[in-house]
Amino acid sequence: MQRVYRQSTRILSVAVLALGLALVAITVLGGGGPLARGVVVGALLAALGAGRLVLARGAPAEPR
Repeated sequence: MQRVYRQSTRILSVAVLALGLALVAITVLGGGGPLARGVVVGALLAALGAGRLVLARGAPAEPR
């Protein structure tokens, strides 16, 4: 069960990271500046996803 949890955490982290990067790209391509709402929210989502992914990778495996 722990394996499923860890794998789903990684998948959702990558999805949030990709969503944040897509939001930044769409906002910039649409003419938004560096402090546009889409850029700020996208950057925060990307940072959240990347941070969670780093934390998930650093977690040691539990002994059986």
